[in-house]
Amino acid sequence: MIYRFTGQEAGKIQHRYWSSACPRCSLKEKCTTGIYRRVKRWEHEAVMEAMEDRVDRKPDCMRIRGSTVEHPFGTIKSWMGPSHFQMKRLEHVST
Repeated sequence: MIYRFTGQEAGKIQHRYWSSACPRCSLKEKCTTGIYRRVKRWEHEAVMEAMEDRVDRKPDCMRIRGSTVEHPFGTIKSWMGPSHFQMKRLEHVST
């Protein structure tokens, strides 16, 4: 696929790709119902895929994380009270 342009959607930078060969492709009916197969990828999607691959190769790492990271976070949350974590999105919770 050929890179076409970069845009912003819901505050995230998205890269858009599609090929000019789609209208002449013999597999077009299996691939898309539109004129072109358009793909958009978040700029940090490669990082997420690398993390997912690491977790797939070592599935017990999430169990280790649960015992080393999640417990202290839960303790801090308990000390501060649950009301401090009711808001979502960075602009609401950043201090």
